[in-house]
Amino acid sequence: MEDCIFCKIVKGELPCFKVYEDERVLAFEDINPISKGHTLIIPKNHAENLWQISPDDLTAIHLASKKVATAIKQALNPLGVATLQLNGKGVNQLVMHYHLHLVPRSDDEPELSITAWELEQGDMEAIRATGEKISAALV
Repeated sequence: MEDCIFCKIVKGELPCFKVYEDERVLAFEDINPISKGHTLIIPKNHAENLWQISPDDLTAIHLASKKVATAIKQALNPLGVATLQLNGKGVNQLVMHYHLHLVPRSDDEPELSITAWELEQGDMEAIRATGEKISAALV
């Protein structure tokens, strides 16, 4: 895709701070990091979101995420690493090219808001009905 910033990075038309690369994926540091070591992993083939990415590219992303998360753990010794993947403008996907965020959290950094929410039991009947509706859509 000609106007996609991540496609331009893959083609070498724009720079990045590369962390990892193989035949299917590219991983690089996020230039708007949530935390130190915030890394993006993208497929080299353009796919806008989870609904469009090929099974092979999706597999490659997640296999690479394990390698990169292991490297983050060794290099930065974080308390943990959050993975985040957004699909669509309604959930604040800003670059319309599938990407997985690896967001480490270190001792000296504040809690990640993406990993902290209040547990509040939901309406069991509504949860059951929603689960059934999703399950029925899988056929």
